[in-house]
Amino acid sequence: MAKGGGRQQLRIIGGQWRGRKLCFPDEEGLRPSPDRIRETLFNWLQPVIAGARCLDLFAGSGALGFEALSRGAAEVVFVDRNRRVVEQLKANVALLKAEGAQVLQADGLQYLKGPARPFDVIFLDPPFRQALLAPCIEGLQGGWLDARSLIYIETERELAEPPLPAGWALHRSKQAGQIAYHLAAAVE
Repeated sequence: MAKGGGRQQLRIIGGQWRGRKLCFPDEEGLRPSPDRIRETLFNWLQPVIAGARCLDLFAGSGALGFEALSRGAAEVVFVDRNRRVVEQLKANVALLKAEGAQVLQADGLQYLKGPARPFDVIFLDPPFRQALLAPCIEGLQGGWLDARSLIYIETERELAEPPLPAGWALHRSKQAGQIAYHLAAAVE
């Protein structure tokens, strides 16, 4: 992640836009998932990402959603409440001519109270130290998940294992620096 003219930049690490740099606003608490975490995550998701329908809740820089689109996801819904962040996400969608991308300005928890249709992959990376993870997991149970869905969860390293919906278990877990990241799936 590098600074670029008063804005931050991230690099897409795989797929059709590999090496492309995208800007995102310099907003407090906005921290894209680091390259090595994204590389591991998309290695985990490699068998399912092509053609997937994804939700990037608390999208921020859009690093996870753009990486998914670059690697063949059919659809990514980016949700963020910050107006500047949403404007930049829309600009990046236009820059990449990213078909299948939808950017919504909304609070993540409020979005989960709306009409639900299951996603194949949900990227859940809420702002750290704001106690948003448990309410988000609870909100996902309102029709956003099915037996094939996967939930990616990124948290502060010091947090305990994330709370999961009934019938779900951690499939993969790792730590890098101050970040813990997990992939959860329905138990068969």
